[in-house]
Amino acid sequence: MKKLTVALLFGGVSSEHDVSCMSAKTFADGLDEARYDVYKIGITKDGRWFYYPGPSDKMPEDQWLNCTGNIPCLISPDRACHGMLLFEEGGVRTVRLDAAIPVLHGKNGEDGTIQGLFELAGIPYVGCGVLASAACMDKAVANILFDAAGVPHCRWDWADRAGCDDFDALADRLEKKLGWPIFVKPANAGSSVGISKAEDRAALKAAVATALAEDDKVVFERFVKGQEVECAVIGNRCAVSTRPGEILASEEFYTYDDKYVLGTSRTLIPARLPEEKLDEVRSLAEKAYAALGCEGLARCDFFVEQDGNVLINEINTMPGFTIISMYPKLMEAAGKPLGALLDELVELALARAEGK
Repeated sequence: MKKLTVALLFGGVSSEHDVSCMSAKTFADGLDEARYDVYKIGITKDGRWFYYPGPSDKMPEDQWLNCTGNIPCLISPDRACHGMLLFEEGGVRTVRLDAAIPVLHGKNGEDGTIQGLFELAGIPYVGCGVLASAACMDKAVANILFDAAGVPHCRWDWADRAGCDDFDALADRLEKKLGWPIFVKPANAGSSVGISKAEDRAALKAAVATALAEDDKVVFERFVKGQEVECAVIGNRCAVSTRPGEILASEEFYTYDDKYVLGTSRTLIPARLPEEKLDEVRSLAEKAYAALGCEGLARCDFFVEQDGNVLINEINTMPGFTIISMYPKLMEAAGKPLGALLDELVELALARAEGK
C-alpha cells in the first residue's frame, strides 16, 4: 500500500495555541509510520510557518521553536503545486500532499480560514468544510441555525461591539429576557476562553469587557443548571455518534484552567443518564451535526437539566485531542482506538474530496 504524504498543522494565531500543540502531539504519535509520511507544520503565535522535523515530545509548550532544523514553509494555494513549499538554503522544494490535518483550535484554524486555503489548493483535509467550520465557531450564528432546525437550546441573545456601547439598555434587555445569572461568551472563541458568569449588572459589565477582549461579538445565555454531557460524532453524509460522556468540572463551570492547566476535571463514559436519555442526546447530536453541515468529525456538547430537558450548548469542529480530551476517549469507549480513529478521519477527508 502506497504511503500517504500528509501535513499536520499545529499551533496557530489563536488563544488556543497551546492546546493545539498538545492535540497535534497526539496525532503525531498516533499516525502509523507505515501508512503516512507526516510533515509537521508549526504555526507560531505571530503567524510564522515552519516545517518542524523534530520529535513530537517537543511540540507542547512551543519547545519545538528552540529546536534546530526548522524550515520556513507555506501551503501553496496553486493547485499545480498541490502541497507545501519548503524554503531551504539551496532553494525552494515542493512537497506534494495527499491530505492535510489541521489540528488547529479556535480562530484562524477552526473557523473556516485554513479550510478555505485547502479548498483553493485542492488538498483534501480532515474536518468540517468552510461554511460549517465558520458557523460552528460563531456561537451567535450557530444558535440561530439551531433555532431554525429545531435543535433545543437555552434562551439567549447577542450583541456586537457597537450594541454593547449603551450598556444600560443592553442590561435592561438581558435582565428581562434571560434573568440572572447570565453566562457571557465571546461569539468566536473556544476552550471556555473569555467566558464569565454574571450575577448582577456590575459583573455583567466586567464580563462584557472580558468577552470583547476576545471577539467583536458577545453571546449571552440563560444560566442552565444540569449535567454537562458531550457526544462524539464522525462521518460525512451518514454520520454516527457515540454514547455521551459526562464532564465533572471541579470549578463552578468548565473553565480553561479546569480543562488544561489544573487537570482537575473528571469524565465519565457513559454519562450518568437513563439509556433512553443517552439515545436522545445521540439523536440530537446527529441532528445538530447535519443541520450545521458538519463533515469529518465534531464534538457536540449538551446540558441535561434536572427535569431531563436536553439543550445543546455548542459544536466543536476540531475538538481537543489531548490526553484528557473527551472526543478520543468517547471513540475509544465505542471500540475505535486512536490509530483506527485517525485512519478513518483521513479516509473521510479523501472520500469527501472525491465526492463520496
